[in-house]
Amino acid sequence: MNLIIMGAPGAGKGTQAEAISKREQIPAISTGQILREAIASGTELGKSAKSYIDAGNLVPDETVIGIVKDYLSSDACKNGFILDGFPRSAAQAEALKKLGVKIDAVLSIEVSDERIVKRMSGRRVCECGASYHTEYLKPKKEGICDKCGKELFIRKDDKPETVLNRLKTYHEQTEPVIGFYRNEGLLVEVEGQEEVEDTTELVRKALWSKIKK
Repeated sequence: MNLIIMGAPGAGKGTQAEAISKREQIPAISTGQILREAIASGTELGKSAKSYIDAGNLVPDETVIGIVKDYLSSDACKNGFILDGFPRSAAQAEALKKLGVKIDAVLSIEVSDERIVKRMSGRRVCECGASYHTEYLKPKKEGICDKCGKELFIRKDDKPETVLNRLKTYHEQTEPVIGFYRNEGLLVEVEGQEEVEDTTELVRKALWSKIKK
């Protein structure tokens, strides 16, 4: 199974990528991970990427896609792969297609912005690493960590205004990609549920139906 998985921040994309990876025994990979490995291994494309990063510039699409293609052609992906959140633009999707990278399905986890803001803004964390939620995983004493007794706080990334800005960026970047793969007949959309297990089951059924057609 060669899969692309997409979803807004907080939609549960990473959780579903991990579940599919375990079930199908294929790697779930991100472009960040692939870039780091290419740079560490000293490939020509890796060196090129490093030069852009060291200069504080974005790595060009052609370099990123070349690195992705090399990785997807490696033994690690011989039984399939899950691309997590890539491609990020319609141009990258088109370039991936031109390079001959075969994609069986593109899974989009759909969760409303309102629900995502509620999910993320309700998260509370402790400096000891423990994580809670004001609705779904409450501490025994409000605002206090069960493990170490310190005061819980909300991360900057989880503040409603920050979440809304991240969602705006996601929609601007991703809607053209979703449209591209819808036109290609590869898109599978699944409504994210409140319970992770329910979403996982919907994903399993939707992918099975799509790929076994």
